[in-house]
This record gives sequence, structure tokens and C-alpha cells, in this order.
Amino acid sequence: MELNNQSEWVTRSLRSVWHPCTQMQHHETVPLIPVKRGQGAWLYDHEGRRYLDAISSWWVNLFGHANPRINAALKDQLDTLEHAMLAGFTHEPVIELSEKLSALTGGVLGHSFYASDGASAVEIALKMSFHSWRNHGKTDKQEFVCLKGSYHGETIGALAVTDVALFKDAYGPLLRASQTVMSPDARQARDGETAQDIARRAAADVERLFQEKSEKIAAIIIEPLVQCATGMAMHDPLYLQLMRALCDQYSVHLILDEIAVGCGRTGTFFACEQAGVWPDFVCLSKGISGGYLPLSLVMTRAEIYQAFYSNDVTRGFLHSHSYTGNPLACRAALATLQIFEEDDVLAANRIKSAKLTAALQPLAQHARVRNFRNRGMIWAFDAIDATPDFSRRFFATAVEHELLMRPIGATVYLMPPYILDDEEIAGLAANTLAVFDKTMAG
Repeated sequence: MELNNQSEWVTRSLRSVWHPCTQMQHHETVPLIPVKRGQGAWLYDHEGRRYLDAISSWWVNLFGHANPRINAALKDQLDTLEHAMLAGFTHEPVIELSEKLSALTGGVLGHSFYASDGASAVEIALKMSFHSWRNHGKTDKQEFVCLKGSYHGETIGALAVTDVALFKDAYGPLLRASQTVMSPDARQARDGETAQDIARRAAADVERLFQEKSEKIAAIIIEPLVQCATGMAMHDPLYLQLMRALCDQYSVHLILDEIAVGCGRTGTFFACEQAGVWPDFVCLSKGISGGYLPLSLVMTRAEIYQAFYSNDVTRGFLHSHSYTGNPLACRAALATLQIFEEDDVLAANRIKSAKLTAALQPLAQHARVRNFRNRGMIWAFDAIDATPDFSRRFFATAVEHELLMRPIGATVYLMPPYILDDEEIAGLAANTLAVFDKTMAG
């Protein structure tokens, strides 16, 4: 009966659900996995098979599935207030969350504007930047700059500052043009060059553009320390320091997209802390709710907020989402922040990171691997001479080894929840090696 149930769920889903980021025809050969439940770092299907969620379900899950502390907070909130519009009203969870996030920046980013998903946060930051310059009378500042290989979401505005052809090319006629500058990806190092040399070279490319047309540029948007969707391209924190200085010098806003790399993922709560700088806007989503509910937000400085503060309605930021600041999502985020504080998660992650890095050394030294890299709780390496179908075959093979992993092209990455124990760390490393060897031999 269970076997029929498993098969039936697959059939029903393929008949009625259009799955994201998927060529649906591939599911004729690549199995769709119906998930029945989650517990800790594991997902379970209807037949009882389990899969270690080594990519945190698209980088969102920080403290495991069905986390008892987040569950309890949500159950409590559900009996109090599920939702109320945030226009003309407010509520405790959104106030407390905004205060706690501001405190984490030392009050530098003191105002939070809420949405539901990462792309929406990017849209908000772009609109805020443009509109604040307009409110200051600088109406020519309408252009945006992004990095080569950047990814910031798939809504129209976010896609305009994305440089991944697979996502962008089909919608080119709909998009506003943006300027693309050199990525600081440390893998570009030539003989004798360091990651800091690449950071300086990339910054010089930005400075040339700013010198030429900063009067027309509203903002540059950067995913700090790790450009995730382009293949976990990692760069030195020096790049962010140089960008902050250039943005100050040329009056350009600095937007940091910390949707994937924030919330402790790179080793500090905000990735930009490792550079000792704060942007004009920071976008958060994914892990901020612990992987429980859709929530995103843009944090910004008082001077940006003041640019909209007026008796004139047209000078206000008239952007909204129906579920802006949803109390349940905010309560999940508050529970997430409480776990960070109570469990000293950042310190614990440093220990886990060192253990998993050590366990992955057979892959780091593998003859078919190059550019093994790590930043906080993100690991990645590139397969040498991978076949065009490497990613799909790796995924299918990983499932056979109780792993949920989805390579990006020829780049294999691990971004697990922060709760792995020593046995899970050892198993993850050993199984990743086994899957890689089998995929490369196939």
C-alpha cells in the first residue's frame, strides 16, 4: 500500500504541479521524490527512505526540520495573531525582529522593510535606491551595476541585475539594461596572484566605470564573499572594503544581497562583518526564518529613510505586499535569532566547519577536483572534465546514497544545516566522495 502511495504522489504531482527551476520533461528519467516528513537534517519519503539535506532545502534551513524551539514559537503565535496588514497597523513580532536586527548592525541599519522572498527584497532595494536619489533631486541616477556571474532573483527588476544567461536570456526584451563589472572570484588568479590581488583588479574595473558615469549610477549590488548561484564563486573581504570606499567617493549606493550568505552562513551573522563595513542596503531572506516561512526584508540607513519622510505622499515609498511583516514568519525569525544567541551558534559552527573541511580532504586532493574552497558553512569544488549532464547524474546518484545535493553545472557544493553531529559530518563527507567517484566514472 505504501509503495502505491509513493507512486501515486509522484503521478499526482507531475499531473498538477509545475515545479520551480526545472525542465519538467527531465522528470521522465530523473525521479521526483515525494517528501512525507522532515526531522533534523533529514528528509523522509513515503517508503521510509531518508535523505541528508546537504543543501538546506535551497539554503534556507539552518537548525533542522521540525525544530522543536521554532515549532513551539509558531504554535504560540498561531493562537495569538496569524496576520494583520502592516499598513496602518503594527504588531509585536515585527517590532521586536526589527529592533533585534538593527542591534546586530550596531544601529547602523536601523530601518527594516518587509516582503516575502529574496527577489522581492532585491526589487525593494533597487526601487528605494532610485527613489531616494530622485527625492534628493538627482534624477539622472537610474542605472544599476552588478557583477559578472551575479544572481539576485528572477522577478523583472532582480533579473535585470542578474548575469546568469540560463535564467536571463529568455526575458531579455523585458529587462532594463544594467552595467556588468568584473567578478572578484578568486579562481581567476593568474600565476603569483592572490585572492586580494583579484579583489583589487575587480575594484579597479568598478572605479573605471564610476569615473565615467557615476552621475547616472544609483547603486551597485553585490553578493558578499560568495556568489552562490554562479557556482559558489568566493572572494576576499578586501573587495567589500574597496567597494564601500568607492561608493562613498562617487556617491553610489552599496546594496549587499545577503539572502543566501547572511544569517551565519559565511561564518559571521552578516557576511559584510568580515570586511568591517556596512552597506546602504542589506537584503535578507532564506535562513532568516530558519527555513520555516517565506520572509524577506531590506535593512537600510537613517539617511535613506529620511529621504522619503515628507508630507508629500509621492515622496513616500509606496511599495507593499499583502503579507508584509507576517507575524508568524517574524516569530519564526525571532526564534531563529534566539537559537543563535542561546547556543552560541557562530562559535559552534567554526568547530563544525573545521571538522567537515578535514573530513572532505580526500575530495580536496582528488585528481578530478580543482578549486576546493570553503567559507564558513559553505563548501564547493569544481569537477575536472565533467560531462554536460554531470549535475543531473550527480543528483540522481546522491539520492541513492541518502543525500540531497544539486550541483551547479560542474560545481559541487555543500551548504548543510548547522546541526550536523560528528556521525553526520563523517557520513556526508564519505558519501559525497562516493557519489562524486561514481558520477565521474559513469
